[in-house]
Amino acid sequence: MYTNVSPFEYAGAALERMKPGVFLTASAEGRSNTMIIGWGGPLMIWNRPMMVVFIRDIRATYGLVEKSGEFTVSVPLRDGLEEAIKFCGTRSGRDVDKFAACHLTPVPGRKVGAPIIGECDLHYECKVLYKQTLDQSAVPQAIKDRFYANPVNNANHTVYFADILDCYVDGRVR
Repeated sequence: MYTNVSPFEYAGAALERMKPGVFLTASAEGRSNTMIIGWGGPLMIWNRPMMVVFIRDIRATYGLVEKSGEFTVSVPLRDGLEEAIKFCGTRSGRDVDKFAACHLTPVPGRKVGAPIIGECDLHYECKVLYKQTLDQSAVPQAIKDRFYANPVNNANHTVYFADILDCYVDGRVR
């Protein structure tokens, strides 16, 4: 059972979990995929609660977000999903069904077409309001050297600003 919460009630915990990674899931044309993100989080922008996330344009999930204009972010507030995070952060959804491989349960979203990850505790359902491709020429060289140096990592990030339509936690967490 889930309990509705303010998008900011668990924001600190969500941001702390960004470092190892949280699940971003999208669906389009009958296909779903999840990936791991480590950049972004819930913010107040334009006087509205928003989720800001960065997705590289080479990721399988990028295409799903582009087609659907929505996604979920599922945050494990407790330990236990480290191996799934590692797997989903290093494998492409083009090559493997990450849900099956990691025994993750896709649970239908309440307000968007993308599922949440049933094994996680905190969930955000989001609809893209605005997006912007990161201009790498404006990124400081030290950051480019660290995050965009090799050909795989040189792919562009798109920054998505998405309205948080729903936010809830597993009732066992409260």
